[in-house]
Amino acid sequence: MYRALYRTWRPQTFSDVVGQQHVTNTLQNELKANKLAHAYLFTGSRGTGKTSCAKILSKAVNCENLQDGNPCNECEVCRGIDSGAILDVVEIDAASNNGVDNIRDLRDEANYTPVRAKYRVYIIDEVHMLSVGAFNALLKTLEEPPEHVKFILATTEVHKLPATILSRCQRFDFKRIEPQDIAGRLNFVAEREGFALENEAASLIAKIADGGMRDALSLLDQCASQSKNVTADLVSNVAGLTGHDHLFLLADCIKNNDCAKALSVINDLHNSSCDMERLCTQLIDHYRNLMIIRSVKQPEGLIVCTAAELKQLETQAMSYTLEHIMHILGVLEVTCGNLRKGLNRRVETEMAFVRLCTPNLDSSVDALLKRVAAVETAVRTGAVAVQQPVVSQPSAEENAPAQPAAPAPKTLPDGELGCWTDVIQELKTFNLPLASMMFNTYAVVKDGVVNICHNSAFLVGKFKDEESRKDLKKAFYNITGTDCLMKFKKIAEPANIPEPEPIPHETDPLADLLSRAQASGIDISSN
Repeated sequence: MYRALYRTWRPQTFSDVVGQQHVTNTLQNELKANKLAHAYLFTGSRGTGKTSCAKILSKAVNCENLQDGNPCNECEVCRGIDSGAILDVVEIDAASNNGVDNIRDLRDEANYTPVRAKYRVYIIDEVHMLSVGAFNALLKTLEEPPEHVKFILATTEVHKLPATILSRCQRFDFKRIEPQDIAGRLNFVAEREGFALENEAASLIAKIADGGMRDALSLLDQCASQSKNVTADLVSNVAGLTGHDHLFLLADCIKNNDCAKALSVINDLHNSSCDMERLCTQLIDHYRNLMIIRSVKQPEGLIVCTAAELKQLETQAMSYTLEHIMHILGVLEVTCGNLRKGLNRRVETEMAFVRLCTPNLDSSVDALLKRVAAVETAVRTGAVAVQQPVVSQPSAEENAPAQPAAPAPKTLPDGELGCWTDVIQELKTFNLPLASMMFNTYAVVKDGVVNICHNSAFLVGKFKDEESRKDLKKAFYNITGTDCLMKFKKIAEPANIPEPEPIPHETDPLADLLSRAQASGIDISSN
């Protein structure tokens, strides 16, 4: 009977395990030193080698002829474990045996000594599926098992395990396998199986597998069943990467604000029995690819697609700003969440595209940021023409002689600048700290150069600052209408600021009355 490739080529020794050297090296060293833990916990995503390592370890602890920390796979115990003839190694699926009674039976059975092997080994797969009561029933046995018992727990969701279980196990984290390691293993399997595998096809399968060797071998198995010459196009067809033209078309509709075209495409997809939630998910993946291209210099390693599709994605990504892409992703995420709530899927999808294709309808912060970014891009590239003021047509009399000459540039006469105070007041509106330091200065114009007279060494250093110099020239231009060269001139005394008029002393009201009476000729001496 035919066996799937992932079963046929399951690793039989630690040396066969790909991409998990940090785990296999440690286990081999423990076996060679005979320092074995009583309980192991293997965690990681699917297809990374957890169950394979558990089976290899179960053979290695019982192997009669251990080879450098690897099972020999030739002795009677190794062959019996592989064939299932030796019942001292028990593999339990916690998804279907997750009750308290199942764990109690396991606990009672663990008390018996092994029949043929050295250790009784219990491999509990998907251990996170055990119930709370089952975990509690396992705790004591897991912490202090009999000398002849080893536990190997495997899970893809380690966060669901109680801390009491985690603290009783020696934990190993299996990482996602690198694409180059998967591609190398695929080439090895293809060579042994006798079919051709292109390097580009192997790399594409490795990307699609997303770090899982089992998924990669399963996809290779599918491709090999269609043709003995596995190419990138064949992998793309089998994996369903082709036929995404509608995603590019809908993205163009959003970019061009073509609401009618977008609704027409959605109608065609709906009539073709396309699920709207799947369409929304595909669009999220599509715009995620555009986001990666706009954010990363070399996006090839982060995007699963063919070389031709990558070029098409790069072309479309260049027509978007990153702000626009992020806004679209936000709208699609909300829409996908609403579709899962059981609302009218078609209407919800159409509403999303109407909002995306008609920016004026969307008043969210993300939409406003996207519109601002579009304006900034248009101004930066010159795509927006500045509206010129409307000039009335001159009459025939006005147009008769010659056109007046353009006014000559405005120049400042030499001497002290009388509007310098106004310049400082103007500077105060947008650079108050600089204006406050210049209140005791005055300006003198000589040969078109504005000499700013002062007695502060700190002010010269401040004027060397680019922003301060620009602000001062801006204030000067706003008041005088000229753009002159400015220099700072150190003087010994502060600026000639007119002294304030003396405040008159208050006079005695009685003395004032007497002086006015004497001025009027009234004699008050007798009084």
